[in-house]
Amino acid sequence: MSGFHKLSIKDISRETSQAISISFDVPDHLKDTFIFKAGQYITLKTIIDGHEIRRDYSLCSSPKSGELKVAVKEVKDGTFSSYANNNLKVGTVLEVSAPKGRFTFTPNDSITKNIAAFAAGSGITPILSIIKCALEEEVNSKVILVYGNKTTKDTIFLNELLELQHKYSERFSIQFVFSQKDEDDSIFGRIEKSTVNYVMKNKHKHIEVNAFYLCGPEAMIHTVKDVLTANNIDKDTIHFELFKAAKPTEIEDEATLTTGNTKITVIVDDETSTFEMPQKQTVLEAALDNDLDAPYSCQGGICSSCLARVKEGKTTMRQNNILTESEVAEGLILTCQAHPTTPTLTVDYDDV
Repeated sequence: MSGFHKLSIKDISRETSQAISISFDVPDHLKDTFIFKAGQYITLKTIIDGHEIRRDYSLCSSPKSGELKVAVKEVKDGTFSSYANNNLKVGTVLEVSAPKGRFTFTPNDSITKNIAAFAAGSGITPILSIIKCALEEEVNSKVILVYGNKTTKDTIFLNELLELQHKYSERFSIQFVFSQKDEDDSIFGRIEKSTVNYVMKNKHKHIEVNAFYLCGPEAMIHTVKDVLTANNIDKDTIHFELFKAAKPTEIEDEATLTTGNTKITVIVDDETSTFEMPQKQTVLEAALDNDLDAPYSCQGGICSSCLARVKEGKTTMRQNNILTESEVAEGLILTCQAHPTTPTLTVDYDDV
């Protein structure tokens, strides 16, 4: 479950001055392992300056393409993103996890349905996979994309999107939004309330949208969600994924965290371990400190790599940007955010 596989880089393409796309060569015996749903991500692992680094990157290829491809945008002080953009070469071997993630699109060609996607910056990566999947596998469905960037030069996958728009001109519409340059047929500014209302209530008012997919900074996602729900859009049709962790919030009841210890039992890869841990520590931190191969990546509460189920006892999470109320009620936790609040706790990474 938490294992990695060594894959060599098949191709690297420069998408913008600050972003590259990387495709991997998947050997035949791993083809089934790397089957994915549109919207999922993979975790890349390598050693940089003597330290193990793990990072999640969404797949931008379509499930039917046979490609395992991600985009990496270089960010300020980004250890892996800077390394990838400046050092990776064709033939370099990285450790890669099997695809995972809950921000997914499942095509169904027996039903005609329309989707609208809102993306900003590198948030286009999983959205592109979803768009390709919908266009390729749902031959009657329409797709609307609202995509925000600084300028056209900063727009990842610009040419690929324009090619898709040309190929599927009757079914795929793009509304570009640029914050630093006024371009023809684009909106100047950011994706704001007025942008959402213009696209959904004016430009495409005759299209009934059945599902919404949002990916980008937290502020953009909240803005789009709020406008959609204010217009009576069912919240269950709004799917989103953050690409940047927000600052952790304080646990509402700090009194639940004591200086005491919890006797924790961790089940991972069919192995069971029991040990004492301080309640000030997260479940994931304690598991890693005890040399358990618990799955993790971002450690910021925005991916689902460290997902586990509480079998006995209780925890409280510092932040949760992924799990629904019903999933939390079922016992699912993000172990990178979860602190024990009971004397004993059993956590199962395999039962998710």
